[in-house]
Amino acid sequence: MTGTATVVGAGIGGLATAIGLRRAGWTVTVLERRTELERYGAAFGIHPTAQAALDRLGVGDALRDHAVPYRDAHIRTPDGRPMARLPLERIESKAGRPELLISRPYLLDALLAGLDAFGDVPIKLGERVTDVDALAAGQNLVIGADGIRSAVRTARFGDRSGPRRVGTVAWIGIADFESPVHGETWGSGRFFGLTPVEPGRTNWYATVPEATTAEELRASFAGWHDPIPRILDATDPATWIRYEMRHLYPALPSFVSADARPASHVPTGARPAPVALVGDAAHAMTPNLGQGACTAILDADALTRALAAAPPGPAGIAGALRAYDAERRRSAQRTALGSRTLHRFMSTERTRLRDAAVRLLPG
Repeated sequence: MTGTATVVGAGIGGLATAIGLRRAGWTVTVLERRTELERYGAAFGIHPTAQAALDRLGVGDALRDHAVPYRDAHIRTPDGRPMARLPLERIESKAGRPELLISRPYLLDALLAGLDAFGDVPIKLGERVTDVDALAAGQNLVIGADGIRSAVRTARFGDRSGPRRVGTVAWIGIADFESPVHGETWGSGRFFGLTPVEPGRTNWYATVPEATTAEELRASFAGWHDPIPRILDATDPATWIRYEMRHLYPALPSFVSADARPASHVPTGARPAPVALVGDAAHAMTPNLGQGACTAILDADALTRALAAAPPGPAGIAGALRAYDAERRRSAQRTALGSRTLHRFMSTERTRLRDAAVRLLPG
């Protein structure tokens, strides 16, 4: 079926959803509260399932033009001893393609180019949504892709579910040299990650207690194995990005919301459009499993596939939204729970028990 939709949020999930809707023949408008699209960011890991979804959206080739494979990485102790190998070989063997890493700006560029190819999808910047029902008037569907503090989610589901802090902050950056090792190093209450991002550069991220300042970050990892201190020394602190690690809690009972009143009970023109949530608006998670971008892409793909296959009319949209919720909600929420559980495990101060458990993982 086709219709008219407004997508609130021009991040990964919002742009991917807009592409999928437009490919299905919908008329789409994208609203973004920021006055310019965010160009910051480090590397996103793109799992083979999300790569396949981007292929279906027509932007897989653009992804691969700027992505690098992620194949050899370990979990290490702060003195550099390997404890386990990350399961990248098993992922590639099972899927027939490797995990890919891509700089966030490159992924945004690929999605924007995919949307621009249609030539008729406006992205309206500086549009802060405050009245979702008014926005929904005259639309067939509203997509909430507006992040962990989603105004669309709050308008339709209330404020019971919202951002929950986990007690740590993450610092991320990109150093202008290639690390000889990749993976994560787990210490007591903190960890450090190194991944490729593009030739000649290394993506890094550090998770530390909330009170740690930029000035204290280098000291926090001064005694750790090479090249961690060199990576921090090679990155201008003015380019470091800090964010509080949060997740959405409690989990939502549904990713979709519709006006269930019979048409005979709704004044003409008063029925608001149904709403579907994607990405962080639906299931914001800690980044420990590296699945935030992937789950947003999979949401966009599942939602737009369901809508493309639906029969015309409100009943068709309602059925498509139920199918989307059935396909994505439990899967995404299991991923979010797994990521939060892994965060606790990684950042514990009881390192002896944790490290012993990690060494039991298959190589």
